[in-house]
Amino acid sequence: MWLGKFLDLEEDIEELRSEIKQEIFANITKSKLTPLEFTIVEVIFNSQALSGYDLMLALNKHFAGTWEAKSGTIYPILSKLEGSGFLKSKMVKSPIGPLRKLYTLTKAGEELLKLKVNKNYLEQLLLIENFIVDLSSIYIKSHPQEDIKEISKEVQELLNRSFERIKDSIPSTLKFKTKCSNCGSEIGRKVIYCPFCGIQLTQTAIKESSE
Repeated sequence: MWLGKFLDLEEDIEELRSEIKQEIFANITKSKLTPLEFTIVEVIFNSQALSGYDLMLALNKHFAGTWEAKSGTIYPILSKLEGSGFLKSKMVKSPIGPLRKLYTLTKAGEELLKLKVNKNYLEQLLLIENFIVDLSSIYIKSHPQEDIKEISKEVQELLNRSFERIKDSIPSTLKFKTKCSNCGSEIGRKVIYCPFCGIQLTQTAIKESSE
């Protein structure tokens, strides 16, 4: 939901440089990101590590059919974000296939993401709220007058279920840390193979601990 042609990070970079050792940001060569670039950084941060293919699957789920991620678009962006200091990559052997390149955020990329989201969280939340209200109002008004009352009730019930899913999803990603017992890396809770070392994640290979 990030709007605007670019997300300007120049002030954020300068703010962090005053708090963290400047050498962390030595490789940051790009001070503005497009909304898609920033979304890619967000998705990789929340997943800890992703291959280009898995990133495209995550983006397609994120955009819910409104936009389709394609390799011709995504891989050049990943290369650009890596070259400008936001991402780093490494090759990992998969038990079920060839080597895969996994992307993670650099320390600088992670700090810039967290600062940008922290500074704009309430503003973005209000933006989403306004969008839902406008979208729902248009949807309701597009029906015949005699159906509006029933449609309004259906929309309210639909939104209640959506908000319940949102509230139920957030704690599950924050309360527990899922770790690979082989390499100790934090991983997603629904993955089959560790994205860092490639080991198959059986019940004995996964360790969960409360924060």
